[in-house]
Amino acid sequence: MAFDLEAHRGGRALLPENTLPAFANALAMGVDTLELDVGITSDGEVIISHERGLNPDLARDASGTYVTSPGTPFVKLRLEEVRTYDVGQIRPDSAYARQFPEQRALPGTRIPKLGELFALVRKSGNMRVRFNIETKIDPNRPEETLDPQGFVAKLLDVIGAEKFSDRVMIQSFDWRTLQLVQQQAPDIPTVYLTLQRGSAPTIALDKATDWTAGFSPADHGGSLPRTIKAAGGAIWSPYFADVTAALVTEAHTLGLRVVVWTVNKPDDMARMIELGVDGIISDRPDLLRLVAGEKGIALPAGTPVEP
Repeated sequence: MAFDLEAHRGGRALLPENTLPAFANALAMGVDTLELDVGITSDGEVIISHERGLNPDLARDASGTYVTSPGTPFVKLRLEEVRTYDVGQIRPDSAYARQFPEQRALPGTRIPKLGELFALVRKSGNMRVRFNIETKIDPNRPEETLDPQGFVAKLLDVIGAEKFSDRVMIQSFDWRTLQLVQQQAPDIPTVYLTLQRGSAPTIALDKATDWTAGFSPADHGGSLPRTIKAAGGAIWSPYFADVTAALVTEAHTLGLRVVVWTVNKPDDMARMIELGVDGIISDRPDLLRLVAGEKGIALPAGTPVEP
């Protein structure tokens, strides 16, 4: 596989995240992979959303009022209820709005089903774009989602019914879901997400955490790549600031690909490419195309489509 240029949540710096217009924009631009997140409604529908529930920075009710924090979990809402919310415009006074001031608002945009994204890609005629699908489960908040078994079963059902099994990867910080995917759909590559810094790291080098399904780097010489290899992963997806050239080399020696998240500045993109990573997830796929092209990376063709 060549370098993997991934549009994070469809390219959320440009258009409303995880929506059909954002994914259509990424398809038209030309990316290798659409990166997205999924949740499950109370009536078992697989929907595309980064949060486990309605996002107070994005979701407005029929009166135009943004929902109050923390936002109802999807597992407590039916699809028809989810569809009543508008997620096409960031709350103007939010930190999110300050982070992405250039995002073009599209009022009236709804939370899509995963099947609707597959239909959009079929409509585009793009036969090669892949999907990097994140299971949004938090082991510390089990009441906010289906359990891992139920979640994975619903997700694999949709992927199988839509006949996209050969074009998806499944990623997660919650490695329990990845273990289940490996058991139930061994041909689907699993992507092990990690975060080592900040106030809420998901991984520690000296012990297992709630996120790692019992796997501990301490049992593998303190090595994250060796731990992920032992867990059965195909791809390691670390936060880009956690990555060094030595770690990339170690992962490659083990046969793992390294796809870093979420890289939005051209200098950081160039540095990651120079370190030898196999792919970059970015909110700015337009900038990533420019930097990758300058580095001699072959760019995927665009396939324009109306959402």
